[in-house]
Amino acid sequence: MAAPKKGRSASAQSRPGRSLALILIAIAALTGGMFASGNTTPRLGIDLAGGTSITLEAKSGQESAINKTNMNTAVDIMNRRVNGLGVSEAEVQTQGDRNIIVNIPKGTNSEQARKQVGTTAKLYFRPVLATEVSGAAAASPTPSASNSSSKKATDKATDKATEKASSSATPSATATSQGRAVTDALKDDATPSASSSASASAKASSSPSPSASSGAEAEAAKLQAAYTALDCRKEGQRAKAGEGAKPTDTTLACGTNSQGQWQKYVLGPAEVAGTDVKKASAVYDTQSAAGWKVTMDFTSAGAKKFGDITGKLAKNQPPQNQFAIVLDGSVVSDPSVSQALTGGNAEISGSFDQTEAKDLANVLSYGALPLSFREQSVTTVTAALGGEQLHAGLIAGAIGLGLVVIYLVLYYRGLSLIAIASLLVSAALTYEIMTLLGPTIHFALNLPAVCGAIVAIGITADSFIVFFERIRDEIREGRTLRPAVERAWPRARRTILVSDFVSFLAAAVLFIVTVGKVQGFAFTLGLTTVLDVVVVFLFTKPLMTILARKQFFANGHSWSGLDPKRLGAQPPLRRTRRPSAPADPKEA
Repeated sequence: MAAPKKGRSASAQSRPGRSLALILIAIAALTGGMFASGNTTPRLGIDLAGGTSITLEAKSGQESAINKTNMNTAVDIMNRRVNGLGVSEAEVQTQGDRNIIVNIPKGTNSEQARKQVGTTAKLYFRPVLATEVSGAAAASPTPSASNSSSKKATDKATDKATEKASSSATPSATATSQGRAVTDALKDDATPSASSSASASAKASSSPSPSASSGAEAEAAKLQAAYTALDCRKEGQRAKAGEGAKPTDTTLACGTNSQGQWQKYVLGPAEVAGTDVKKASAVYDTQSAAGWKVTMDFTSAGAKKFGDITGKLAKNQPPQNQFAIVLDGSVVSDPSVSQALTGGNAEISGSFDQTEAKDLANVLSYGALPLSFREQSVTTVTAALGGEQLHAGLIAGAIGLGLVVIYLVLYYRGLSLIAIASLLVSAALTYEIMTLLGPTIHFALNLPAVCGAIVAIGITADSFIVFFERIRDEIREGRTLRPAVERAWPRARRTILVSDFVSFLAAAVLFIVTVGKVQGFAFTLGLTTVLDVVVVFLFTKPLMTILARKQFFANGHSWSGLDPKRLGAQPPLRRTRRPSAPADPKEA
């Protein structure tokens, strides 16, 4: 046997079994992952599983406030709220200039979702009683390692006061001392509630009753235990921190510090509400070049409340000289205070960038949503309708696949077995990957995505046809099957890669420039296009190489699809030696 020519690898010809083994191992691994994760079917979108679709219309006293920036901000905030309900496939998107569409799949409390997405969140200023990095070692908890170390609140009318660095606070040596510090803070309540009736009632009692004292101690111990157990790194615990707390209650909350770490808090009763803020703006400090800051203007009532609470906080040591800005139960900022801010105007300064400053200003100004919204319509998509759509889509896919198979059998005969096997491998990979993408990236199969999978059947079949036709062309030129397969592959490979690249590019552009359900079509189309390349390279070509060694195909059986007579092949190519030229011209 002649050795392969230099520069040409013989691995693909001599060891096609490796490629087949690789793709079969991948299928087995994906199947194992499905059963190990407990997800054996793809997640369905709202149009297939049913759910609720809410249309909200923006309204504002100033028409200029209804702009693209504010609408996008509202979409982001609504998306966070809905996802906070445990929904991972909810769709929030703009429609036109002033409408927002919120699609919430089945399994979510639709009434709760309707209240969450369209209402302006409640914003409170609460004093910080204790805080530490969530998940920090028990032996050395950090009393205040939050972003307050770089942010402070100051009065506009006065010079900036020197901030008391949070790091100056001496950390507790043990978890026990930390717990005692929290409990003492709860007992002392360095910043008593603004509830005057509660204060008057306390003063009226000459001596507290034993039952009331023991009840307060029990509540303090219960809150301390909850604070110790709270791990803000876990989404489920973050969502439940402070759940059901009233403005007058001491509560728990979570937030992130400047290092991106989750911070947990014990917060006192709310002293100032978001409604007490008249206006907040993000401005750049051009005088001292200190960077971006957030300025706040309070109402007359809010100015008095803010002056009172900051006066009390300024007398405390970190972290009890901080107040937390709490939105939707989460701490968005926790600046420290070094003096009473009584001018009605205050600012929060520190290591803000422009985006952070604007986001905080929006929160303070609008209490979360930069616009008010009116519920325009609520549509319920029943599971029965979704099931009918899915059933119809599957029937359409089955009909399309059946027509492709019939065409392959009639035209390619034995070669159709390779094509059908490749289609099955491609379908298995697509199904398994879509199933696993559900819990990992929250991919949900909607009706446009099903359409994308149906379109992909034609793209995949087209790759097989290109390869088969190249092989048949080589046989028509008089070559036997094995060399015909190897000579046809480089040409077919280039054509398949160019075709799939164009399809993938179209899917990528469609995914980027569109929103909502159309992205499902683009994503599925792009995924199946990539899998087409994988299947053709690792399954179709190696399988064809193996079958080319079998007599049924190699001898050109009439049902193989490679019969030279049916293909009109030329006689086999033969090399003939040309006679050598005579040495003497006269002899010629």
